Amino acid sequence: RQLGEKRPKLKRTLIGVYISNEENSKILGIGIDELVSQRLLDGLRSGPLYWVDVADSQPCIGTGGIVAWSLKAYGKMFHSGLPHKSINPIELAMAAVQYMQDRFYADFPPHPEEARYGFATPSTMKPTQWSFPGGSINQIPGEASVCGDCRITPFYDVEKVMKKLKSYVDHLNSEGSGALEALPVRGPCSKYVLPDEDLRGRLELTFFDSFSKGIACNLDSEGAWMGQSVPLFLLERRGRRKEACGGRPKR
Repeated sequence: RQLGEKRPKLKRTLIGVYISNEENSKILGIGIDELVSQRLLDGLRSGPLYWVDVADSQPCIGTGGIVAWSLKAYGKMFHSGLPHKSINPIELAMAAVQYMQDRFYADFPPHPEEARYGFATPSTMKPTQWSFPGGSINQIPGEASVCGDCRITPFYDVEKVMKKLKSYVDHLNSEGSGALEALPVRGPCSKYVLPDEDLRGRLELTFFDSFSKGIACNLDSEGAWMGQSVPLFLLERRGRRKEACGGRPKR
């Protein structure tokens, strides 16, 4: 603000880039991602870049990546008075999400670098929304969906996470794996396979259009100190650009 009001003569050109769609996942093609895709920020690669997007406190030293997912479960619609003749997709989705979470946390456990950077949480996978087509309360629906996201610390590859999630669902759908039959059921009438009818529950995983990778500044690079123990680090991203960051990670 002071630079804009007083307009001092500077030896360097200062460019401000403002985030316009940080919390948006429906309207794409705007904000930082679109500036990058159109190569409008290429001229800034020589840096330095000050990343000051941490609510209201101080420059940032890292951020997590994100991938949003949707899991649709297909079962068999039937009257709720005869649940043994149905495949309840809501129960199937619940069991499948638990299965996926168990495998996710085994494959992507807390990383040692997370404590060093001060991340409040490790990488996480969780559901955030549930839906089904609708119908009578005494009717078991034929399908149901659950959506959620994964927040991935920058020490794991987001694209690898996506491949792993897909492999979990493929394993459940594979008839030869026995994984679907091994899922925990909800009571003596709950089941995900009806052998007499040659019917099996089925799962379909999709990802939303955009995902982002996390970034971690190089804490061992040359830097300066602001006040008491508030580092301002210069990040050299190999072959890309220098960034000045400091403070704490953003989730």
